[in-house]
Amino acid sequence: MIGRLVSLILLSTLSVTEMNEVPQQISLIAAKLGDNVTLTCALSGSQQGLFYWYKLNPGYMIQTVAEGRSFDKILLKINNSRFNATKVGTVLSLIIRNVSKEDEATYFCQAGPSFNMTFKNGTILAVNDPKIQHKFFTVKQTPDVNSVHLGDTMTLQCSLLSEKKNDTDQCPDEEQVHWFKGASESHPGIIYHGSIRNKEDGRCDYSLSKTITNSSDAGTYYCAVVTCGQILFGKGTEVKIGMFLNPLILLCCTAVTVLRRKRLSAGILS
Repeated sequence: MIGRLVSLILLSTLSVTEMNEVPQQISLIAAKLGDNVTLTCALSGSQQGLFYWYKLNPGYMIQTVAEGRSFDKILLKINNSRFNATKVGTVLSLIIRNVSKEDEATYFCQAGPSFNMTFKNGTILAVNDPKIQHKFFTVKQTPDVNSVHLGDTMTLQCSLLSEKKNDTDQCPDEEQVHWFKGASESHPGIIYHGSIRNKEDGRCDYSLSKTITNSSDAGTYYCAVVTCGQILFGKGTEVKIGMFLNPLILLCCTAVTVLRRKRLSAGILS
């Protein structure tokens, strides 16, 4: 079980690639047991034709979930009534209702004419059961809220806390700690990798440093730690982006305000 989960999350280090193409980063959707999840795949005009959804479980052969053609009915290849596949315009959707732990896998979308099929994207679906809590470990994220400006480099921390104060030998490697930005089902969170900072007194501290380049970097960032056969999630850190006020502009505005007040006072006195 441990090997399966570790292999699953380590798939995030892989890429969906084609010859002579830039590798695409695999994204992640974290769902709770019983949630409804929709995976989407947007096609371009040149990619009309055949399309497939695949499911990959570590240690097993890749499984075809659904297949179809642009103008034909989609055929489900998996014997599970909770799965459904649709195509609306140029958007393919794979819907999984009432998700369970057995749905935890990496899903791929492939599309195009028969002579030029390409993988469009890959998404790891991680299913978290809130009823299963490891009695020895908890995950804590700090800070709860982080306010930054464009161009700043933010640093987030994720700590794996153990009841055994001297249990630092059990700290997972950096490859088993993953960060992702919370997102909608149609825009899965991209996975980031940070670094380990500290091991002491029954805690393992990991950090993520990221430069804020645009307003889309705002949101809630979560860490996920693979340990003892399960994936433990932090409660998230909300990143807010504030407006940076140039000191020269502030000085100019202050001077204008003072000048207006003086003129107003002079007018009253006269």
